[in-house]
Amino acid sequence: SPHRNSNASMPAKDRVKEKGPVVREATINLHKRTYKVQNKKKAPRAVKMIKVFAQKHMGTSDVRVDVKLNKAVWSQGVKNPPTRLRIRMARMRNEDEDAKEKMYTLVTHVPVPTFKKLLNKTVEEQ
Repeated sequence: SPHRNSNASMPAKDRVKEKGPVVREATINLHKRTYKVQNKKKAPRAVKMIKVFAQKHMGTSDVRVDVKLNKAVWSQGVKNPPTRLRIRMARMRNEDEDAKEKMYTLVTHVPVPTFKKLLNKTVEEQ
């Protein structure tokens, strides 16, 4: 029998199309992802968890973290990454012809005054 998530068992209209470029904004709770992690590994783990979060949400295995986002994670030192961060994930076409994947995700930091009442949303390009 086909796998539960394979496209073969679905009608043609429900099959997964080729993923195109898209930009999404989300709030990531780093506290729950770095809780019970050894102090000197908290910020590195937070960066890894942002990558995992972006992989899951954008469906690309190639995730690149922006320098400013990395600085935001490390801003309070190795032991105390921010509890939450607002991030913008942009799925883009890979310009390299010999790249393994057609798409990659660039994750950037979005500074916000408060995290209250913010939802995950798709951003329309200007």
